Amino acid sequence: MNLRLLVTALCIVAVLTPSAAKTQDLAAIARASGTPEIPGLKVIWLAPWGEVSKARSWRNIIVHQTEGPAGSARGGAEAQAKNPTRRGVTVWVETDGTVYWAVAENLVPTHGDGANRIDNKYIDNGPTFHQVVGSNSIGVEFAGNYPDVSRGATEAQIAAWRMLVRVLRARYGIPVERVYAHNWIDYKDARYCEGCALATLARQWGP
Repeated sequence: MNLRLLVTALCIVAVLTPSAAKTQDLAAIARASGTPEIPGLKVIWLAPWGEVSKARSWRNIIVHQTEGPAGSARGGAEAQAKNPTRRGVTVWVETDGTVYWAVAENLVPTHGDGANRIDNKYIDNGPTFHQVVGSNSIGVEFAGNYPDVSRGATEAQIAAWRMLVRVLRARYGIPVERVYAHNWIDYKDARYCEGCALATLARQWGP
């Protein structure tokens, strides 16, 4: 190998190795039990992870936005932890990016409205109609769009979401095309598109 080829090869290795290492680290973290430290996320564990093999077979991720003020994610998550099957979700995200894991992975909170959307307004609803439902979808709730429901997620929430969605997908083997906004699969509040910007970002970020 001549010098130019050697230098090129070393440069390629230098560029690719950190990325590969990060991917391997994330995969290991995503298979952990307990309350792992996840780089880039502040997680409050109200319900620690169990063995991933004993978790529910989550096939989809549904992004929700609660009409609650900044600071309401903690209260919502704590109420959810006390009554896991109430209307709500497994994971709550505060406006400062703090993530609250509220419900054990084998329990199903009541969220979604049965995937009743069939108008193809946002996505092809053929594969989602009555199929992307609470019992097979892990829900993530972003707080803070009160009193203006059209207010988007904060920069801190978006940064947290970027890592959180990768962890969820890695842990449960969920492909990126199975990340859905609540408004994409259910007829929701006409004033805004609930979860749409966040679900779109997740799909744009890709694998």
